[in-house]
Amino acid sequence: MLFVAVLETVIFQDLEIPQFRLNPARGVDIPDLDLGIKAPSQNYATSEPFVSAYERLLGSEYDALIVLTDYQKRKLHPPLKLQVIQWHYFLNTELADFALTAIARKHRDWLIVQNEAWTQKIFRFLAYINQSDWRASRLLRIVDLMQNEEQVQRLVLEAEKDFKKKNVERARKNKDTIPDHEIESLLSIVEVQPIILGIVDAVDNWIVENYKDFARLPNENEWRRLLVSPLNGQIGMSFALQWRYNFARVFKNN
Repeated sequence: MLFVAVLETVIFQDLEIPQFRLNPARGVDIPDLDLGIKAPSQNYATSEPFVSAYERLLGSEYDALIVLTDYQKRKLHPPLKLQVIQWHYFLNTELADFALTAIARKHRDWLIVQNEAWTQKIFRFLAYINQSDWRASRLLRIVDLMQNEEQVQRLVLEAEKDFKKKNVERARKNKDTIPDHEIESLLSIVEVQPIILGIVDAVDNWIVENYKDFARLPNENEWRRLLVSPLNGQIGMSFALQWRYNFARVFKNN
């Protein structure tokens, strides 16, 4: 409300325009400007409604102004008087995952030349991945280097060593070990030619095992956007019932 007040009384004071509407509970905060306002504190995170997993690659439907406050410190010393300590304006496509969009951008043109269906399956994996899952995190490293067969073979060998190491540690602590089929799925990649087909099968199998029918391929609109998007995400995004936006990468580097 304070931000809108400044816009109306200072920035746009000489323009004859209607008062801006505020709509924070139903999507975009200032619909007249297609602009969202988010105010994380120094945990650098906010929760956002989940609509489509492909937002992780495509970003939001509107731009957003992020104002970082000192709430975490101020709340310990009442009365509460918040200060804005940093701000950043994000284009809508920048409200996507930095690491995942970088991988998608790097391989998009090459993948489409290989096979459009393969491209869609790789992008589905990037949209739905749970990076806390052991096999998924290893698959992500492989996808990142999938145009280099030697590097893929090296990553599969590293995964096999890590699998054995992790299971020894888990057994020592009386924890459940990683099932054998997790490493078998990765080892099968290098048995297929071309190796990209082995990678596509491996990520597709992970999706099916973990999400069944929930994880769909991009619809026609999403696919058209994925083909032309700058894929320039700038934040961290965790996949859950709601998106968890993390702005630490932007604000800590400024």
